[in-house]
Amino acid sequence: MSSAFPLPAPSRFRGRIGRDARSGYYAAARRYRLHLALSCPDGLRIAVTHSLLGLGDTLPVTLLPAVPDAPGGGHRALRPLYEASSHAYAGPAVAPVLSDNWTGRIVSTHAPDILRDLVARFGGHGPDLRPHGVEEELEDVRRLCAEDIGEAAQRAGQADPRTDIGIGTSTGTDIGTGTGTDAAARRDAAAAILLRTLGVLERRLAFRRFMVGGHITLADVDLWVALVELDTVHRHHLDAVAVHRIADHPRLWAYARRLAAHPAFGAHLDLDGIARRHHAHCRGEEAAGAAVRIVDWDAHTGRQRPEAARRTG
Repeated sequence: MSSAFPLPAPSRFRGRIGRDARSGYYAAARRYRLHLALSCPDGLRIAVTHSLLGLGDTLPVTLLPAVPDAPGGGHRALRPLYEASSHAYAGPAVAPVLSDNWTGRIVSTHAPDILRDLVARFGGHGPDLRPHGVEEELEDVRRLCAEDIGEAAQRAGQADPRTDIGIGTSTGTDIGTGTGTDAAARRDAAAAILLRTLGVLERRLAFRRFMVGGHITLADVDLWVALVELDTVHRHHLDAVAVHRIADHPRLWAYARRLAAHPAFGAHLDLDGIARRHHAHCRGEEAAGAAVRIVDWDAHTGRQRPEAARRTG
């Protein structure tokens, strides 16, 4: 599989931040803490959103190691929180986590809910990242990034390790999943979805600077993280021709570079951590696309690499 990240388990903790004290969990300065691994797409999305909203003094962050150090993709540092939140909890202590300092328990591990609550409950003085009236459009972009970029790229890069099959080929045998021709057809179909989606986004950027409206929204956070993962993870399992076709969307990648130069985006891009997490978890074969870098991310971020297990605030 091409993903650097184990498939997330269903979120066991789905608490929400309410409007006032009657809701139990309500927004209060420094009551909560985020626990994030910047090598994980969900962690990166939340960190970027947190910075865009200027929540450094309101909602502290603990950065976790890039490579999970406990079974099931979990983090040892989170184990006490999980055990305090669920009696005899036996699952992995995964990130991201929004915890409550007052109770010492987990509020939520569900990234979409955490993002919505950051904007709705803590972001009153920051930019409007989820403008009223475009919620459905924002959700469409989120779904497109997850399914038609992330999942499609992952399927396009899947191959049996005993074969040397790239996108667009139809030779070899895919053991246990049918003929090599069938497997290649499935990869080609996934690649077609990916390229068609990138083409739609490329055309959209012909007449706008951002995905939805005239300023940065959660749609831009979702798309930027999807593009980062496409270039830093998924391309390693695609053939060179496929990666060149992915790179042949100049407006889209110029958009990605422009956002990378924004301090709220580029400051959290841990390229070394993403690479280490990828190599620690990936079981797929590296393909020729690994040699075809699309964006020189370091040249556009102008930031120092973040340190693991750092607490802010």
